[in-house]
Amino acid sequence: MAIRSVPATPALVAAGALLALYPLVRPWGDASADGERAAFASIAWPLAHLSAVAGFALVAVGLLGLRDALGGGPGARAARGALGTWWAGTALVLPYYGAETFALHTMGTRGTVDPALVEAIRMGPIQVSVFGVGLVAFAVAGVLAAVAVARSGLLPRWGGTLFAAGFALYLPQFFAGPELRIAHGLLVAIGCILLGMALARPAVQPTRDATYV
Repeated sequence: MAIRSVPATPALVAAGALLALYPLVRPWGDASADGERAAFASIAWPLAHLSAVAGFALVAVGLLGLRDALGGGPGARAARGALGTWWAGTALVLPYYGAETFALHTMGTRGTVDPALVEAIRMGPIQVSVFGVGLVAFAVAGVLAAVAVARSGLLPRWGGTLFAAGFALYLPQFFAGPELRIAHGLLVAIGCILLGMALARPAVQPTRDATYV
């Protein structure tokens, strides 16, 4: 089935905005036992996490557009690898975000926050392993996207470099404080937006229908 290339630029711009919104809106009271209940109960808690979920999905749309834009030229293989690796990472990361979004919010709204249970939900060996592998996949996908951009000869390298940097730091930034995590969200937004704007250049617009298999 032949369909037109996906709108990569608006997808990446929206993804950047949503991924920056996540740490900006997220309540940070859960950093202490006294603030956990209020943080989890706040409507900002699920809204912030769902913004991240939507952002991850939209990055996949953007990487699909990158793959289409490069066609069969230089960088196409790396672009395909970035897309596939990103989808794998998304599948691994989203279950963890689901627990953060809904389980912890429910505990907060019912006023039954148990710190030991919160720790078990977040740091159980299975969920932490799956989440960690998913974030590593995001980092690999970001690097592959940067490689695709660099090899293409059509796109400015800085867009791919900042995009890769943002997602390479996604796992380490979870160990930082709120200020650094907010700054990281802005870095991710800049990388996504610059890559999206680069893909809007006439020189990289697909001139033929893209066939999805």
